[in-house]
Amino acid sequence: MQAPTTPGERRIEGAGTPDQLWQDWGGLAALPAISAQQLVPAGPDRARAVIVAPHPDDEVLACGGLLQLLAGLGREVLLVAVTDGDASHPGSTLWPRERLRQVRPQESAQALAALGWQQPAWQRLQLPDGAVQAHATLLRAMLETLLRPGDTLLTTWRLDGHPDHEACGWASAAAASSCGARLVEMPVWGWHWAAPGDARVPWHRAHRLALPPEVLARKRAALACFASQLQPDPSTGQDAIVSPAALQRLLHPYEIYFS
Repeated sequence: MQAPTTPGERRIEGAGTPDQLWQDWGGLAALPAISAQQLVPAGPDRARAVIVAPHPDDEVLACGGLLQLLAGLGREVLLVAVTDGDASHPGSTLWPRERLRQVRPQESAQALAALGWQQPAWQRLQLPDGAVQAHATLLRAMLETLLRPGDTLLTTWRLDGHPDHEACGWASAAAASSCGARLVEMPVWGWHWAAPGDARVPWHRAHRLALPPEVLARKRAALACFASQLQPDPSTGQDAIVSPAALQRLLHPYEIYFS
């Protein structure tokens, strides 16, 4: 299976769509509500949430609130780290690949602990960061060995704009279909390139999960664990990978899911 290439109109460049535009748009408030119980329904065989993250931090950016709510429900969760995120700082002497390969999974573990998951079930697939699309067939096969019928598989949206995110979405969709799992997609970078009411976004299957204030506060604290992604790199002059503007678009008292 080969994921489609990323069209040019979904570029992740510049500051992106200002968060205020999203907040001023009534379409987000009008989305139908969904609960954690509905997103990951209970089943006779202990329904699992299988969360497929292209890079360490995507699981918290996309669904850090849901992860906390699932912990409170006693749901079984399997976290799948597709890459170790070691290609995030090309040419950096502060963050060479070897250091990122060690640090980024550690950051994820710290963030998950902040969300209430001290020892989560975790699979590191260690596919090449930035080249998941070239390994989409292998990723699908690996996911098929992990999935059970009745699982809810949550992953990044198939049109999210980042090639690794999109490849994970397409591979996950194929694996879920073949294994009898339910697919839920999560926009991360879509908020950057899309605009309110954008016809490229599947609003017809979008749902809004409300996050209580204490849940949002813990999500914010968990994201602070990803120092490698949140700080500028003086060795290259590169700005933070996840900018304050990008964080602002993902730190609201709700999360959006395409189910």
